[in-house]
Amino acid sequence: MTILPIVKYPDPRLNQIAETVTVFDAGLRKLTNDLLETMRAAPGIGITAPHVGILQRVVVLELPGMASRVYVNPRILSASNETMRHEEGSVSMPGVVDEVERSAKVTIAYQDLDGHEQTEEAEGLLAICHQHEIDQLDGIFWIRRLSRLRRERLIKRYEKLQRQR
Repeated sequence: MTILPIVKYPDPRLNQIAETVTVFDAGLRKLTNDLLETMRAAPGIGITAPHVGILQRVVVLELPGMASRVYVNPRILSASNETMRHEEGSVSMPGVVDEVERSAKVTIAYQDLDGHEQTEEAEGLLAICHQHEIDQLDGIFWIRRLSRLRRERLIKRYEKLQRQR
């Protein structure tokens, strides 16, 4: 496994829509293993292929108390009207977080590493992570879910952190 370089905000690739995966082979398995290693090193609990500059619809999640999971071509089938707020951040914008409001429950469809269709119901943190990472695959970087004022403040904090490094 290889730790891949992470694309950092404001790289324009973070705003591009990822392409559907059509080939389920050893290359895809290697990519998911590399994503897992990269995410752990970041550290983070979720990562997409676009976070490392590869515009493919691949997500790896590893939440506390949960084994790592891979989602290929995930999409949201339904989302609850009930919402919750949770602190979010990104491996592409380390050092800053802010609260984002999202649906408390979702049902997603995805393919596994063999290309088989699967569905999953999720709530709480897992539901938040699915929405966050699927947004990324759709070219919606998480800070776009913040109000303009909160987004501008967060960007200023991030830029200050970058200058201090």
